[in-house]
Amino acid sequence: MRTLYISALLLFNLFCVTAQQPDVNSVNGLALQGYDAVSYFRGGPVKGHPNIKASYMGTTYWFADPVNRELFMKDPLRYLPEYGGWCAYAMGESGDKVSVDPETYKIVDNRLYLFYNTFLNNTLKKWNAREEELLSKANIYWREQQKNKK
Repeated sequence: MRTLYISALLLFNLFCVTAQQPDVNSVNGLALQGYDAVSYFRGGPVKGHPNIKASYMGTTYWFADPVNRELFMKDPLRYLPEYGGWCAYAMGESGDKVSVDPETYKIVDNRLYLFYNTFLNNTLKKWNAREEELLSKANIYWREQQKNKK
C-alpha cells in the first residue's frame, strides 16, 4: 500500500511540474536555437554562447554577453518571443505550431514575433500583408491552446 501511495504521489508531482512548463519551441531544452533573446531588441539577432546562459521555467537561453543575460534575468517576459517562439504566421493562420528561422522576426509594440522562412516561403511577408487579422487570430489560438493545456 505504501509503495502505491508513493508511486501515485510521484506521478502527481510529475504531472504538476509538466503542467506548469511553458509551451516553448525548443530543442533539447534550448530556446531560440541558441540565439540571444535580448539581442533582438538591441540591434538584431545574435547567436548566444553556451557558457553564458540562463534557465527560465525549465527552458535554457543563451546570451551573447553577460549584460544581455542580466537584462533577461531582470525581466524575462519582456524578451520572450510571442507564442512560445513558434511561427506567428502559422499560429494566426491555423493555430499550428511551426518551427521558425530565428533570423526572420519582427518586433511589434515591444513584442518579439518569429517566422518560418525557407527559400520559397517567407511567412513574414505573408504576415505583413495581413498583420492585424493574423495577430488577432494568433492571440485567440494561443490563449485557447494554453487554456486547454492546463
